[in-house]
Amino acid sequence: MPEITALYTGVLGLFAVGLAAGPGLLRGKVGVGAGDGGNRDLELAMRRHANFVEHVPLTLLLIAGLEVSGVAGNTIHIMGAGLVVFRIFHAVGISHTVGGLARTIGAAGTTLITVVASIWLIVKFVL
Repeated sequence: MPEITALYTGVLGLFAVGLAAGPGLLRGKVGVGAGDGGNRDLELAMRRHANFVEHVPLTLLLIAGLEVSGVAGNTIHIMGAGLVVFRIFHAVGISHTVGGLARTIGAAGTTLITVVASIWLIVKFVL
């Protein structure tokens, strides 16, 4: 079992619950049962959660693959903690303006971890 990755999966799982609560709470306030009803705040809350769901599970799976294939624990911690930090940046950034610095840092960092882990796993398989 990828024990180190399990830690970051737990942390990010709680973060996902928090991000999911945002749209739910806003729906009650603005009276929109489905979609965003043209409400910008609801749209952003939905995108914060959706973007997390679109990117985090695959990246965690890749990190877990590295862990079970014998990559050093410190490296797994760096990737897991990096993912947590980058997702925080992204969530904060998406709540403001499009293309903001925090959002860019979060998206680029998440992409970097995903690409590095993907290539690393492919190289480990080939070699």
